[in-house]
Amino acid sequence: MSTQWRVKGTYFEACTCKGACPCLFGADPTEGSCNALVAWHIDQGNMDGLPLDGLNLAMALHSPENMTAGDWRVMVYIDASASQQQHDALAQIFGGAVGGHPATLAEFIGEILGVESVPMRYDIKGRHHQLEVGEIANASLNAIAGQNGEEVAISGHPLAVAPGNTGTVAQSEYVSHSGHGLDWSFSGRTAFYSPFQYQAA
Repeated sequence: MSTQWRVKGTYFEACTCKGACPCLFGADPTEGSCNALVAWHIDQGNMDGLPLDGLNLAMALHSPENMTAGDWRVMVYIDASASQQQHDALAQIFGGAVGGHPATLAEFIGEILGVESVPMRYDIKGRHHQLEVGEIANASLNAIAGQNGEEVAISGHPLAVAPGNTGTVAQSEYVSHSGHGLDWSFSGRTAFYSPFQYQAA
């Protein structure tokens, strides 16, 4: 019998590209390569009846060139509040082992540098999102103000981590990561967030 799973919640990413990130449209990163911190907060989820509500998962990644070319180097962080069963379930889901859209994303990964259990905190306050991954990584971002102060949205982009959802364009206040050969700190660069929902194919 195939594994049944479903997760949904909020996704965000913050990267080193300047302006509107060309990676979303299959173009080259503005800096030639791209470093990014991405995260998922699960509002509701389960795998074969095992609840995954409230858990977080983050990845630090380096893409050496156009992201569609793959060969990403990735470090994975799983919420330390997860039980061992939940940890394993999240590793399978987001690692692409049990299908769905994460399996498509996993095809771009050239090397997984490691998977660690780390205390994590993901706070959402209106248009402000903040992530803490132990003492290893953190990020803070705000939605940019568009016409009449409204959010700026993007949808239908070809390189979609959360397909079928409209993303809100944001800008990072700060983003940092240290360790595993992925050492960087930057601010004022591209970011965005959106709802996501993944499930077994």
